[in-house]
Amino acid sequence: MAGYKNEPQAWCHKRTDQSRGGKPNKMGKITFYEDKNFQGRSYECNSDCADMQSYLSRCNSVRVDSGCWVLYERPNYMGYQYVLTRGEYPEYQRWMGFNDCIRSCRTFTYPSGGPYRVRIYERPEFEGQMMEFVDDCESVQDHFRSRDIYSCNVMDGYWTFYEHSSFKGRQYFLRPGEYRKFSDWGANCAAIGSFRRITEF
Repeated sequence: MAGYKNEPQAWCHKRTDQSRGGKPNKMGKITFYEDKNFQGRSYECNSDCADMQSYLSRCNSVRVDSGCWVLYERPNYMGYQYVLTRGEYPEYQRWMGFNDCIRSCRTFTYPSGGPYRVRIYERPEFEGQMMEFVDDCESVQDHFRSRDIYSCNVMDGYWTFYEHSSFKGRQYFLRPGEYRKFSDWGANCAAIGSFRRITEF
């Protein structure tokens, strides 16, 4: 039976501060399940959680009822990142997961209809060729003269960078701010094949 809970429901600690965009953080809701198709032990969460290891040994399916969530492979928001919006994910391949390991999560909000703007650079520290985008980019190489992005400035909105074109491969979540080198967004190299706006919150 979908949504069956083998053990009492666990809750993240409720945040009382403000979201990173300076607006009050609307309540989000996400439920993690140890097994595929929303089976097995579950963990329901409505705020940031730095360490989920005591609640789940693995994560094979997720249901997002509200909010935008970034899931992390390791505690303290480290490791592979996965950006999920409202919907059902009956197996980890649905969020392009590399494995069934999710150890921390964060939630973000952004005003509906807000602007989106990002500048990408071919060299670190905002040097070299620059291009500005206000919409999704399915192929960086088709617009930029290479697929390497060494720094970027997210001026408005929240974005996801993808390792490969057509929004595939490893994901990197970017919120407004300056990223002077690719390691600032958690990457091990500068290769970015595509990126797009996060529009569902």
